[in-house]
Amino acid sequence: MYLSCKRVVVSIVVIPLLGLVGCQKGGDSSQPAAAVAGPNAEKSDGGTTPAAGPKSDQDPQHPVFEIETTLGKCTIQLDGEKAPLTVDNFRNYVAKHHYEQTIFHQVLNGSVKAVLGGGFLADLSPKKALTPIRNEAHNGLKNRRGSISMFRRADDCDSATSQFIINLADNDKLDFKGRTPEQYGYCVFGQVTQGIEVLDQIVQRPVHDTNNFDHVPVETVAIKSIQQVK
Repeated sequence: MYLSCKRVVVSIVVIPLLGLVGCQKGGDSSQPAAAVAGPNAEKSDGGTTPAAGPKSDQDPQHPVFEIETTLGKCTIQLDGEKAPLTVDNFRNYVAKHHYEQTIFHQVLNGSVKAVLGGGFLADLSPKKALTPIRNEAHNGLKNRRGSISMFRRADDCDSATSQFIINLADNDKLDFKGRTPEQYGYCVFGQVTQGIEVLDQIVQRPVHDTNNFDHVPVETVAIKSIQQVK
């Protein structure tokens, strides 16, 4: 199962039969090509490792970040062992203060339960993204409740940039199942360790559709900051 865009502009995503949305309606034709080899560059059995969990304090491979939103704070711990490229990519965006004042631009509360953020400002204008990264969805981590994964275009496995998905249910439809774009899934690279109730508030909020976006929260929820705390 996969997410797909509706029109051509920047990057929202709608999953046929799933309703999962992540970019603007349409593909992101402005994004550069993936910087690393595609999904066929390395083999994987898909794995069954559970979603990333907390590790010891001051572990450089499992950094902890605090996300402060207009509704409150939550903490995530990343898994640099299972998703090294993705964790480095997230760190780069944090270091550039990319996420400040971006919003949770789509809320899904149906067969997929999740919030999406990291790419758009309150007026739904896009923030400039870095070069896309290789998809590490084959790492064995699953899109379980509380996990954070990368959004990508439906037609390109290796198109993730800054946008992320926080799963608020066990969304197994988003997991790696095969090597094709339709089956490759969405790379999990960390887990919410505190404050998931803040995200549960977001997913319960009313939404509406605009010309270019689906499932936009009626009342904006913004990211004030993301900073590494461990």
